[in-house]
Amino acid sequence: MRKLLAIVGPTATGKTTLGISLAKTFNGELISADSRQIYMYLNIGTGKDMPNGVEATFQECDTHSWNVRDKQIGYYLIDGVKIWLYDVVDPSLRFSAGEYMRLAKSIIEDIWKRGKLPIIVGGTGFYIKALLGEQELSSVDADWELRDELEKLLVVELQQKLNDLDDQKLGIMNDSDRQNPRRLIRAIEIAKKIQNPTTPAGGQESKIQKSDLKVESLLKVGLSADKQELYKKIDQRVEDRYKQGIVEEIKELFKNGYSWEDPGLNSLGYWQWKLYLEGKNTASEVIERWKYDEHKYARRQLTYFKKDKQIVWFDISQPDNNRLVQDYVHKWYDK
Repeated sequence: MRKLLAIVGPTATGKTTLGISLAKTFNGELISADSRQIYMYLNIGTGKDMPNGVEATFQECDTHSWNVRDKQIGYYLIDGVKIWLYDVVDPSLRFSAGEYMRLAKSIIEDIWKRGKLPIIVGGTGFYIKALLGEQELSSVDADWELRDELEKLLVVELQQKLNDLDDQKLGIMNDSDRQNPRRLIRAIEIAKKIQNPTTPAGGQESKIQKSDLKVESLLKVGLSADKQELYKKIDQRVEDRYKQGIVEEIKELFKNGYSWEDPGLNSLGYWQWKLYLEGKNTASEVIERWKYDEHKYARRQLTYFKKDKQIVWFDISQPDNNRLVQDYVHKWYDK
């Protein structure tokens, strides 16, 4: 049976560590669903955390020629468990949910063929919904120049631009989407390309693509805690990443030709350090801002995932949490 397990939830809840434990029990392999960990060389700031005392080695896949932008896709071997889709693209490149969906689907199909259990682990809910066919995607290619221009605008200005291009689309958007800059920018992008199909940025009709991954049995496990407990864990992780050398990691990226303009360095955990490296903020000020932004990100993740009624939630602050999850997964897996 084509079973699929997903472990989701906000940052700092131990999803990867739990995933590795479950993979050992149920003969599984992990597929990362994280829009920041998809980038190469961004390790400390994105929290590519490995369990304590465990060495991770990267290996190229020797059975398939999966690649992104001419880079061969491989996996990390962590304590004997494969984890896919870390370090997929260069920090100078953009990466879309559509690209993630197609790549992850191919890997999952291969895991099934080898008689193993695919375990999706991550906090990027949009990637997961796209992969599972729960979110439709437009086939209109991203216009990164337009996006850079639109990202400077206020929500009300984005709403006006979309209304001028496609008032019907704005009218059918729910309140949340109308206040979401990312959703508004994507809607504007699609509307402009539909109106100008012969422009270099267009050249195609807007079509809807939807994942056709055929899952016969799906279990979604959510990890969370009350906000104060979650914030404590986030704050500790931020402190740890500073001690691990996030500043040195950024400086090394600059030495290798990357800049603040690159998409990878526009990630949470990196751009906060710009003012520090320019001598305008202290490290303590950056750390406090980083913690605040991680709290905000965790709240957004929780809001997004809580809308999904398929998710079975577990409280990581409970001392027997891992056993409870193991028992629950066993009941599902043995059916």
